[in-house]
Amino acid sequence: MKSKEYLNFILFPLGKFISIFGTSIYTFAIGLYVLKLTGSGVNFANTLVLGIMPIILFNPIGGVMADRFNKKNLVISMDILNGILFLLLYFISRVYGLNIIMIYISTFLNRTFTTIFATSLEVAIPNMVSDDKLVNINSTSKIIDSLSLIIGPVIGGIVFTFMDIHMFILFNGISFIISALCEMFIDFRYNYVDPIEEKKGVNLKKDMKEAFIYIKSEKNIINIFRLLIVINFFISLSITVPLPFIVNNVLKLHSKSFGIIEGSFSLGIIIGAIFVNNTIEKIEYWRLLRLMSIFMSVSMILVGIPVIRQIQLSEIFYLIYYIGVMISFGIIVSFIDIPFIYIIQKDIPSELRGRVLSIVISVGKAIAPIGLILSGGLLDKIPVYILPIGGGVLIIIFNLVVLNSFEGKYDKELDGQHTK
Repeated sequence: MKSKEYLNFILFPLGKFISIFGTSIYTFAIGLYVLKLTGSGVNFANTLVLGIMPIILFNPIGGVMADRFNKKNLVISMDILNGILFLLLYFISRVYGLNIIMIYISTFLNRTFTTIFATSLEVAIPNMVSDDKLVNINSTSKIIDSLSLIIGPVIGGIVFTFMDIHMFILFNGISFIISALCEMFIDFRYNYVDPIEEKKGVNLKKDMKEAFIYIKSEKNIINIFRLLIVINFFISLSITVPLPFIVNNVLKLHSKSFGIIEGSFSLGIIIGAIFVNNTIEKIEYWRLLRLMSIFMSVSMILVGIPVIRQIQLSEIFYLIYYIGVMISFGIIVSFIDIPFIYIIQKDIPSELRGRVLSIVISVGKAIAPIGLILSGGLLDKIPVYILPIGGGVLIIIFNLVVLNSFEGKYDKELDGQHTK
């Protein structure tokens, strides 16, 4: 690995780590602060919603900006804006106190800046390292995202308990500035071969129309959309709502046990990210997708099996059982997501990559609430085990049909990556 590429490999995770963790910790800690300040579950929920909405609303805009403007400048600017936001919040809250309106505004702006930051950084990844290191850096990116899900709430809880919230806001602002400084030394054009320069000016309607026309013309991208939509829908329908209901309401496990089970999924993603590169060197990609679809279906079915018959077993048995299932589930998601990201980064032209990637992410996020609402409604009418078992059966039927069209093209993409 050349010195510039090696430096990129060090500075990229460092800058992303600081930014993503800062946002994750703040979101969790400030949510607890709102709950303590107001004693209102509604205000607490509003804070969480304000943390999610910018991801859905501004992903497409972030994609257009990433295609039209200098990606390095965007990444650095978003971190600087987050730093200024928290420094201003610190000084204003010291003078006037930290009220609920300030928290709502800062949470929304923080997530907006972070969404544009994350989209721009994701689109720029193929230009930071050589093609044969792309899967590795995507795995590193996935590990950082998963660690933020596991450790972010833990550190957020510690911050809320032991640290003055004003000092944490100040510390968070400084950390975003440090992240921006790290990113200044990343070579965003190390592997930049596209002669098309960034275009100034944005026409959101026209730019998004170009992306949709491109997606419509690419059969393989459409197949990715289908698989992404199906996976996100059935995870929401068969896992996100039924699993907490089974663990907490049916099996009545301790809340700490549920927290450990939830964290096991992110642990599985990290394990999968570590080993995915070696696996795709040995297995053709379309075979890997078929295999993962089968494993995902089995994992969903396993979620529902313990409650088909009410056999009373020890809490430790159920804890170990569901930890194993969720770790397996996380590994499977890594083995599907990371090669997908690589394919999108390699196949899509640089001038369209940001918009197409943002549409893929937005569609995946937007389909999830439909699964959640449907799952919640069905839980009142049918036995809970039907959702994970039924979802497991349906996803394997759909994916085995769709994945037939993946054979050939993507194997060549990944084989080319490994032979370099």
